[in-house]
Formats: sequence, C-alpha cells, structure tokens
Amino acid sequence: MKVDRLVSIIMILLDKKRIGAQELADMFEVSPRTIYRDIDAINMAGIPVRSTSGVGGGFEIMEKYKIDRKVFSTDDLSALLMGLSSLSNMIRGDELVHALAKVKSFIPADKAKDIEFRANQVYIDLDPWMGNSNTHPYLETIKAALQESRLLSFEYADRYGKKTTRTAEPYQLVLKSSHWYWLGYCHKRNDFRLFRISRISNLQIQDETFTPRDYPKPQLDFTDIAAAMQTKIKIRIHKSVMERALDFCTYENFSPDGDDHYIVSFPFIENDYYYNILFSFGDKCECLEPEHIRTEMLRRIHDIAALYEK
Repeated sequence: MKVDRLVSIIMILLDKKRIGAQELADMFEVSPRTIYRDIDAINMAGIPVRSTSGVGGGFEIMEKYKIDRKVFSTDDLSALLMGLSSLSNMIRGDELVHALAKVKSFIPADKAKDIEFRANQVYIDLDPWMGNSNTHPYLETIKAALQESRLLSFEYADRYGKKTTRTAEPYQLVLKSSHWYWLGYCHKRNDFRLFRISRISNLQIQDETFTPRDYPKPQLDFTDIAAAMQTKIKIRIHKSVMERALDFCTYENFSPDGDDHYIVSFPFIENDYYYNILFSFGDKCECLEPEHIRTEMLRRIHDIAALYEK
C-alpha cells in the first residue's frame, strides 16, 4: 500500500546516505516513475529529499535535516493509525503489520494514550454483514498479482448472469459504495475494464507476467450524470423503511403523513435498478405519482404475480 511504502522509503533514507530510484523500485516492486511520485509526496510532506544524477547518484535527505517524532503531530499519527487499522481489517498482509509498527514507533510515550483514543474514535469496518465468501481470498489474490505484475484468469458474469472466460492485467483495487472492484486490461476486450469482484468466479493467478502500461483513472463519480437523468417522484412509505429510504435521499425530502407514514420526494431514473429499489420496500411503499410510473409498477407486479399462478 502507498502509505506503507512512503513510510518505508523515509526509514530507508534515514538509514542510508544515498539510494537510487531503480534500487528503490526493485525493492518495492514498482516502477521508477512511481518512486519519483513518492519522493515528490515526501517532499510535499516537509521532508527535504534531493536527487543527484550520474554514477553514484540517487536520493538522499538533505544534510543537517533530522527527522524526529515531532515531525508527526498527534492528529497526523491518529489519522495514520486509523487508516492503516481500517485497511488491515479487510486487506491482510505483513506490509500493513509492518506499517502499523513503524507508525507506532513515532508515538511519544506521553502521547500514546491520547493518540490511541483518537485513532479509535472512527472505526471503519469494510466487511459486509453478509456476502460473498470469496471476497477476502480474491482480494489477496488480486493484491499478489498487482505486486508481482502477473496475469489473472477468471470467469466473469455480466448483469444478466452470462459468463465469459477472461484474462486480464491487474492495475488497481477500488472500493466504491461498499463494493470491491479492480481495474484491469482485459485481453478479450483489448481495453481497460472495471471488474466487480462479486461477479468473478474461479479466479487464478498465472505464472505469466506483464509489463505494466499507463492506465486511466476509472470513472467513479457519476453524480452529475445521475443528477441530469433523475426526476423526482412522490412515494408514500411506512416509518419502518425510513432508514433504508434515507440511503437514497435526505431527510429534507420527507414530510410526515399521519403517525406512521411519510410522503417522500424520491430521486428516480426509469430503469430496472430504480424500479427494483421501490420493490425492495415491499408493501411498505406506494408510488403516488407520476401516473405512468405508478402504472408501470402495477404492470410489473402483475408479471410477478403471474409467476406464481402457473
């Protein structure tokens, strides 16, 4: 992980007089370009690293600069511990354990209790309540393939359940809205694809390696696109499903309707996904308007009922 690598590079630079970009790249199994970006990040954090070119050149911390435990504030250390501890719940590995140990080594004894208290004020558990039992082992497999630049083979199901066999180069793990994805270059499609881990089966890491290519940042923010497509519909819900409805809109969209119900101005796009959201509320939700969506809900209800009349 990047935080682990940055902390490790700082420790190496403190130990060594000078070290080259390629040596660091080989040590962390990343490209020299990644190391240059890491050095820029370290400089921006206030630790002056300079580079020298030519034979015997490399990176070194500027003379007379000494890092001590005060370089990290209480808030800095609390944030680092919070982030690393949360990641270690989901992505296991020696590198996170080592990173945690290194960060803890910067904690002054008289601040340890306060920093631990602050780090525990926010707890992030990325594990689902229930879910796909393959998620943990698949994350470990993908992480290993990322570190070693090795191909992955797997079967992938589209949203209709149709499976295809794929081989892809892994480039990035992505957690979006409680779902894990990974960005890879798909050899079947000859293009980059974002694969959802829950749709993957028979994931295998291959012996074959690949030369990493530049990859695009995945499109993850659809806020503006969704806002342009959405309309507001009026639904009536029972108070028992209010908490779930709040996953899709704010409390300002709710108006009390008697003691047990609310009228909600609900964001909606006319596709299967949004119709299924309304159906997920069961008999605790009624679409009031517009009329054509109410009519479509009724048609879909009749289709469902027909399945049980055979």
